Amino acid sequence: MFKIQTFNTISTVGLNQFPRESYEIASDIQHPDAILARSQNLHDITIPDTVKVIGRAGAGVNNIPVTQLTLLGIPVLNTPGANANAVRELVIAGMLLASRNICQAWNYISQLSGSDADLEKKIEHDKKQFAGFELMGKTLGIIGLGSVGVKVANAAISLGMRVIGYDPTIAVNRAWELSANVQQFHHIDDLLAESDFVSFHVPLTDETKHMINPSRLQLMKKGVVLLNFARDGIVDNKALATALHEKQVLAYVSDFPCGELKDHPNAICLPHLGASTKEAEENCAVMIVRQVREFLENGAITNSVNFPTVELAQINKGTRLTIVNANIPNMVAQISATLGHAGLNIVSLLNKSRDEIAYTVIDVQAAVGEAVLKEIVNIEGVIQLRRLLPQRQ
Repeated sequence: MFKIQTFNTISTVGLNQFPRESYEIASDIQHPDAILARSQNLHDITIPDTVKVIGRAGAGVNNIPVTQLTLLGIPVLNTPGANANAVRELVIAGMLLASRNICQAWNYISQLSGSDADLEKKIEHDKKQFAGFELMGKTLGIIGLGSVGVKVANAAISLGMRVIGYDPTIAVNRAWELSANVQQFHHIDDLLAESDFVSFHVPLTDETKHMINPSRLQLMKKGVVLLNFARDGIVDNKALATALHEKQVLAYVSDFPCGELKDHPNAICLPHLGASTKEAEENCAVMIVRQVREFLENGAITNSVNFPTVELAQINKGTRLTIVNANIPNMVAQISATLGHAGLNIVSLLNKSRDEIAYTVIDVQAAVGEAVLKEIVNIEGVIQLRRLLPQRQ
């Protein structure tokens, strides 16, 4: 029986993918085999030593201590692309909110009073202050062409916009999905100088923190619109507040409110709505549950931020050993020799690595006893060892 601990609310559509005869799921479960979370800050939580995998029902993992978990031999899985459509639609909505002054106009109407005739007269007199501009023909610069960035780019093309993009590490599958009408730039500064709108779709790293800073704000067209539905910290909020005040930036639409910007008339701050749709939450939950099941039952690793991708068939007979070890020479040889000395025949062996971690999967014909497992665990450099058996059908 596998035990799953949940943090936050995970969609029941996803949780129902766990067969109840072999999985126990609760938020306060003891000795869990896996943890599922959305936005819960796991940095402040002691991870039980029984945990073998952590699943994030979403893309970002800033709330998860990935480095610490890697050293413990625990894969962290996420769900890139599961909420991409929800974010795409919100980015398009953000461009429309900014270009047509919709929020300002809405607030204006809500503060009016008087008869219908009075309202009509006042509105006709004042509405010109909310005149905006159309998206068609404008240039959208997209920084980061992952699952969300590609969808935003293609949607903007269909709206008649010119789209330019920057992503030096674009994946092959994303490149195939990207419209041929999107022009790729090799330098961020060149993209910023040509864009009427800029949308960010990158993780927060040392390289992307304050990517938008005072010097880069001055490179942009006067009256540019910035959209940040990626991560807080990509934009230097203090520098942006100055740029908004000086009207260098016309509007900032963000999913990450802050005290410095939330009351600015040209800053539209939303309460983390990017993935907040029923469909996105269900997609993320279903995707992460399937990935966690594949890991727990068969040892496969999909969409891990700290481990290599490993595709594995279902276990049908014999024993499967999954071993996390330091990525150093002679590990596989030592493990194989230990099995050989025990008279165990290896049917298949797979070894993949990612940075300092290696993941070794060995299928053995017969049962593997506790003494052999203990001998493998005692090999210097072995971090985690699991023995997997065929699941009952």
